[in-house]
Amino acid sequence: MLSERTLVAFRSVLGADRVFDDDATRALYACDETPRRIEPDAVLFPASHDDVAAIARIAFEHGTALTLRGAGSGNVGGALPAPGSVVVSFECMRRVLEFDPDNRLIVVEAGIVTEEIDRIARGAGLFYPPDPGSSAYCRIGGNLAMNAAGPRAVKYGVTRDYVLGLRGVTGNGQEIRTGCRTTKGVTGYDLTRLLVGSGGTLALITEATLKLLPAPEAVATLRVCFASNRDALDAVSRVMHQPVVPCALEFMDQRAIDVIRPTGAADDLPAGTRALLMVEADGATEDLPRQIAALQQALDGAGLLETKSGFEAEVITQLWAARKSLSHAVKRIAPLKINEDLVVPVSQLADFVDFIDHTAHTHRLAVVSFGHAGNGNLHVNLMVHPDDADEMDRAHLALDAIVLRTLALGGTLSGEHGIGTEKRRFVDREIDPATLALMRAIKQQFDPHGLLNPGKLFPD
Repeated sequence: MLSERTLVAFRSVLGADRVFDDDATRALYACDETPRRIEPDAVLFPASHDDVAAIARIAFEHGTALTLRGAGSGNVGGALPAPGSVVVSFECMRRVLEFDPDNRLIVVEAGIVTEEIDRIARGAGLFYPPDPGSSAYCRIGGNLAMNAAGPRAVKYGVTRDYVLGLRGVTGNGQEIRTGCRTTKGVTGYDLTRLLVGSGGTLALITEATLKLLPAPEAVATLRVCFASNRDALDAVSRVMHQPVVPCALEFMDQRAIDVIRPTGAADDLPAGTRALLMVEADGATEDLPRQIAALQQALDGAGLLETKSGFEAEVITQLWAARKSLSHAVKRIAPLKINEDLVVPVSQLADFVDFIDHTAHTHRLAVVSFGHAGNGNLHVNLMVHPDDADEMDRAHLALDAIVLRTLALGGTLSGEHGIGTEKRRFVDREIDPATLALMRAIKQQFDPHGLLNPGKLFPD
């Protein structure tokens, strides 16, 4: 347990009302969206960059491990407390420090809700493109830690592409600033891109300077039904090979469609639908018909059953109903979702999904695949009963096989969820020993005592 001396030190800089070691608070911050629970020794609530710097210095002096937390909405154990650690929750640090529409940037604290950044930007005719599915409640600090993305990444890129600069504190309490305020800059090493996606293992990020873009005037949507997964994914390759880049290109496999049928969200799909694509375009209002026509031409091919288009908000909402209902519907299959966000080259998607289906059948498992097909990023969900030891053994064998096939196809372990605790046992299958050793050396430079998010990212 945390020593009284350390608690007193934290309270001396934060105040008693921002340092909690009671049972109820420790229990509340014992997990993220993964099923495991580890209670921290205490929970700290900094309100400013200076608070975070003071926390880091005290932790370094006392040898106290820190677990960094935004909203706790991640599903790979990135915010799961390490045994004996103290949780640093950024939820009180949610200020907009600067909004500069003329230079298309905004400076925010790490605890601001991601959707709030976009809302503020749109008030000035701009927008913040990264759109993780949890944007209504996740916080930008967590997005920075995992390099989060979402459907719009196929056109606009991921969180890292919109970070101009960062302010933070290293594991020994040293304050740092990275990057600049301009969209071009090559002075020194690019520490900004290094910190984004590092899972909170290198520094406590307190502030971010983010790039904004002009908001598109309008959006149009296509819902496209296919007779098989392969037909749909072959169409994805055709779409990504022509000049009109969609702002979203989402895929649902047959199991996903079967899951939503009891909800009624699939009632208007044509008979024989075994795969679904959601394709969206944005831009100038007068240009959308041209974009939609080009996308329809690319989508046309073997197995196409139906295409529906929508240019008005109400119709677009109806077309997205099937995809939006999936996250809740999938939980009815089994109580535990082993959620992988694997990525393969777009040209390999059809073979990859065939392999997943074969593996699910071989191991007698319910596996639901959907996700951001335009990036080759699939959410592969193994639905299991954790109290069924045999099923859990089969799930782990299946997961091993799927991960190995991902890497064999030239893919990667994570597109947007990060590594956390749940995927680190696979990391040395993707990264060679020399490169992994260099990464550990970088970690040592930023965090010499290994106090920041221990037990994350690297394999033992």
